[in-house]
Amino acid sequence: MTAAKPTRRRRLSIGAMVPYLQAAPLALILGAFLLLPILMITVVSFWDYDFAAMYPDFLTTNYADTLGSWVTWKTYLNTLKYAALVWALTLFVGFWVAYFLAFHIRTTAMQMVLFLVCTVPFLTSNIIRMISWIPVLGRNGLINSTLVQIGLIPKPIEWLLYSEFAVVLAMVHLYTLFMVTPIFNTLMRIDKSLIEAARDAGASGWQVLWNVIIPLAKPGMAIGTIFVVTLVMADFSTVQVMSGGQSASVALMMKNQMSLLQYPAAAANAVVLLVLVLLMVAGILRIVDIRKEL
Repeated sequence: MTAAKPTRRRRLSIGAMVPYLQAAPLALILGAFLLLPILMITVVSFWDYDFAAMYPDFLTTNYADTLGSWVTWKTYLNTLKYAALVWALTLFVGFWVAYFLAFHIRTTAMQMVLFLVCTVPFLTSNIIRMISWIPVLGRNGLINSTLVQIGLIPKPIEWLLYSEFAVVLAMVHLYTLFMVTPIFNTLMRIDKSLIEAARDAGASGWQVLWNVIIPLAKPGMAIGTIFVVTLVMADFSTVQVMSGGQSASVALMMKNQMSLLQYPAAAANAVVLLVLVLLMVAGILRIVDIRKEL
C-alpha cells in the first residue's frame, strides 16, 4: 500500500502536466510571433533616432511628441470617428443580412449558399475591391454620369470620391462580412422555441426582435465589433487612396513615419494605438460576455 501511493502521485502529476503540454505549441507560436514583436516594438519606442540611424537608449521623447502634439490628437480623433461610423453602419447592415439568412431562409443548404455568396468578394484583395469604387464614384464615374444624364443634377457631385464619405463607404464594403459572420453564427444558435413562445404570448414581430433576438445576438455583435473596430483602427491604405490624401489616420501616420525612417516615433504611436484598442476591447468585454460564443 505504501509503495502504491508514490506511483499514484506520479500519475497525478503527469496527468496535471498534460494540459500544459498540449497548450505549449500554441504558447510558443504566440510568444514568437505575437508577444516578441510587441516587446521589440515597445523597446524600440524608447530609442533615439536621426535621419540616418536608430540609437539604443531609454528616452520618453517619442511618447512626449506623440501625446503632446495637437496634430496627433486630431489624427486619433479622426481615426475614432472612422471607427464609430463604420462600426454603426456595418452593425446595421450586418445584423439585417444575418437576420435574413437565419430566419427568412428555410433550408440550411440555401443559407450556406447565400452565405458563401457573401464571401465571394473575399476571393480578391482588399486593394482591388477598394479601387473598384473609383470608377463608380469618380467625377465621370457611373453614379455621376447616370445622374447627369437623367437630369437629376446639373453637374457631377464632387464629394463622392476623395472624401471622408468615400473612405467610410469603402470600409463598410470591406468589413461588413466581419460583422455578418459572428452575428449569423449567434442567430443560428437561438432556440426557435423561444421565438414561438414569445409569439404565443402575444408579442409582435418588433417585440420579439427587441426583447428576444437582439439580447441573444449581443455576443455575436460584440465579436463583430471587435473585428471591425480593430481593422478600421489599423487601416491606412483605404484612408490614403479613398480620401485622395485629404484625410489621415493613425495607421497612415505611422506608415509615413516609417517611410521617413522614423521607426522609434512610429513604434511609440503603435504602442499608444495598441493600448487604445485593448482598452476598447476590454470595454466591450465588460459590457457583453462572449465566452459562450468561443
